[in-house]
Amino acid sequence: MPNSAARPTLAAIAAEAGVSAPTVSKVLNGRFDVAEGTRLRVHDALVRHGYTPRQTEPSGLIDLLVQDIRSSWADTIVRGTVDAAAELGLGVVVSTSRARSASENWLDVVLRRGTDGVVAVVDPLRAVDRVRLAGCGVPVVLLDPLGEPDDGLPSVGVTNWQGGLIATEHLVGLGHRRVAVIGGPEPFWSTRARVEGYRAALSAAGITPDDALVRYGNFSESSGHEHAHALLELPQPPTAIFCGNDEQAMGALKAARERGLRVPADISLVGFDDVPVASWLSPALTTVRQPLESMAAEAVHLLARLVGGGAVGTRRTELSTELVVRESTAPPRR
Repeated sequence: MPNSAARPTLAAIAAEAGVSAPTVSKVLNGRFDVAEGTRLRVHDALVRHGYTPRQTEPSGLIDLLVQDIRSSWADTIVRGTVDAAAELGLGVVVSTSRARSASENWLDVVLRRGTDGVVAVVDPLRAVDRVRLAGCGVPVVLLDPLGEPDDGLPSVGVTNWQGGLIATEHLVGLGHRRVAVIGGPEPFWSTRARVEGYRAALSAAGITPDDALVRYGNFSESSGHEHAHALLELPQPPTAIFCGNDEQAMGALKAARERGLRVPADISLVGFDDVPVASWLSPALTTVRQPLESMAAEAVHLLARLVGGGAVGTRRTELSTELVVRESTAPPRR
């Protein structure tokens, strides 16, 4: 970003944007008594030349941007965000990146309406969105980001490596030696951490990880279903499967039943997340619990601290995972 000595004058920016200097001054000072199209054009010119337009008075609203709300995982995140915000006297506007992709004016709407800050779940923010939010002085907190937590934005996540480790240690402790894993998308940092935890647990038990038992898909029931079928067709199929989330585990459960297998008598299953439905399944699902509501609440409290001008002690906050043992795991058949 240019330094102050290199920045053009407001008059020069006004000429570039085709407006008057007073109009540029209004936008710079966070006033909204300017036509929306003009305000956004002037705002972008100011940010491009190194100016930081002033944030308006606090709106009492924060934005929660999620990729998709059609899952129990997202439902829990939304609930945790809304509850924590309500305790702080804040309202929450929920948007999805799926809807945003159909209408690319998400950020325009947010800036026109005003927001105190953004919690971005699984980091669906584009680089250009981040620049514009920073230029407006709008803080952002990432919740369960896709990449490694080292890009300058504060983030909240969980101990993914530890979660993969304890899930696999549980299965190995029951006597399983052919343990498979169905991960999420391989580029995701959380996926890689969980699979590395799985590999570490096998190695610690003296079991050489078999690459044929490592699969990557996406965090959906259909992905778990597809990869479980492929694993169970192997000449030496696994006796247990650790799934990257509970939805994948539900798909694996369906695949096992379609093949006439009983869970856990013939195949053990472990999920990840501990969404509410996990305890309602038959058999009830053994899973690694992510404290989803607590994660959302922590992100809201971090955001509120930034909105109030406070400092964040650490850029990455990790909450603990824990194993919840239910009925979908048992020793392998002899």
